Amino acid sequence: MNIQKQTQQGFTLIELMIVIAIVGILAAIALPAYQDYTVRAKMAEPIAALAEAKSSYTEFYASSNTVPTSQAESGVLLTRNSEYIVSVAVSTSSPIITATVPAAIIPGAAGTNQTIQLSGTTQSDGTINWVCKPGATNGLDTKFLPATCRG
Repeated sequence: MNIQKQTQQGFTLIELMIVIAIVGILAAIALPAYQDYTVRAKMAEPIAALAEAKSSYTEFYASSNTVPTSQAESGVLLTRNSEYIVSVAVSTSSPIITATVPAAIIPGAAGTNQTIQLSGTTQSDGTINWVCKPGATNGLDTKFLPATCRG
């Protein structure tokens, strides 16, 4: 009588189920983080447009010691041919520059375009202190903004 002990080959069903559960948990954590990251990367273009507008606006204020009385006077490029910027608007009463981002690239925007705003405080020495933050109306969720633009 020759009895041989069988050795296990391959994976058991329990081991496979545990591996699938672990992969599922990791995917559930990683996917939302990746989606937020891709939106944040797309915000580089609107932030760059705001920086360009800020330079023009600040230059006008430094030379005239007054805010622009019209959009054209500000020297800011208002219309953009971009997938990530709908428009850039300049306030004619106070130093506020707003970039509008299309809702299509923002998860959870529900069809409403979102805004990012540069809000300025004029100084007596002819400079403007700027703060970047979500817009006053339909402001973009701060998790999609770079750290320097979270108000």
